[in-house]
Amino acid sequence: MRKIDLKNVVWKEGKYYVAQCLNVDVSSFGKNKKEALAALDEALGLYFEDRSVPKVTKIEKPELVKMSICRA
Repeated sequence: MRKIDLKNVVWKEGKYYVAQCLNVDVSSFGKNKKEALAALDEALGLYFEDRSVPKVTKIEKPELVKMSICRA
């Protein structure tokens, strides 16, 4: 078994918490942070289950940056 280090982010959206992996395009949700992360763990397990050589984007020092855009 190979260990893969992943960076995840969790935030509240409405009445649920969303957990998203920054290294691969996988996310999940739950009623609280713990539940959202547990659901993400399960989703990531399924994501990597069928991949013999997983493609994982390396994320170093993620930073939250506020940005405003104008739309027509």
